Amino acid sequence: MKTSMNLLLWTTHVGEEHFPLLAKLKAAGFDGVEIPLFGGDAAHYKKGRQELDKNGLGCTAVTICTAENNPISPDAAVRKKGHEHHKWAIEMTATLGGDKLAGPYHSAIGVFSGKGPTNDELNWGAGVLHQSAEFAQKHNVTLAVEYLNRFECYFLTTARDAKALVQKVHHPHFRTMYDTFHANIEEKDISGTIKAVADVIVHVHISENDRGTPGTGHVHWDETFKALREIGYDGWLTIEAFGRALPDLAAATKVWRDLFPSDVEVYTQGLRFMKEMWQKYR
Repeated sequence: MKTSMNLLLWTTHVGEEHFPLLAKLKAAGFDGVEIPLFGGDAAHYKKGRQELDKNGLGCTAVTICTAENNPISPDAAVRKKGHEHHKWAIEMTATLGGDKLAGPYHSAIGVFSGKGPTNDELNWGAGVLHQSAEFAQKHNVTLAVEYLNRFECYFLTTARDAKALVQKVHHPHFRTMYDTFHANIEEKDISGTIKAVADVIVHVHISENDRGTPGTGHVHWDETFKALREIGYDGWLTIEAFGRALPDLAAATKVWRDLFPSDVEVYTQGLRFMKEMWQKYR
């Protein structure tokens, strides 16, 4: 198991001004970080990789799609833009030295049709994602697609649906991830859910029910860590928390109040909690 901190707590675009933070996270005991990919080029991310290497940190990356590059759009031109965005994010992940690209890039985040996914949308999405998985394989990156709760998307909202999509895409470099925040809303049986998708989970987000410091809310943590241990999960455990430092991101994640006293508490207490829970079920 490796521990990581998602940098979306501080920024949507990691630059040189954030490099001191990497040193702090390394000193706190993290093995790596999750880098948000919302813009930038290879030259920019090469500098990031140099700083990661300097601090002895590994990484994964995370991205999203929007209405402009929606992989399940009825418009083939828009779907093509979705694939192009995937390709860019895969290349930047590889540039950073990462081997996992996480996130809900299966569809446009925050866009709703007023009903569940159609067969056409499932077919369109699987087609785009298969192409993207082919490209990811060439860069030694695995796509770890993230299902969201029903209030954030309609295309992929449960672990069961995510596994079905993995099977439909049918590619070794297309898998899914598990996020405790979304599962806390959508899943009825945490242990059973994790065990049911054990063969397709390659990444895990540790996120509290209010998006604050892990261990301070009511997520079923014992069931979660016990089940992850039982299925032999040995990948990244990445803390994902959101605050009010970035107005646009706070609006997108619906964070209207302070959820923790400081960012330092989130990553120090959160890391300690993850490690204690992991050891508890060894």
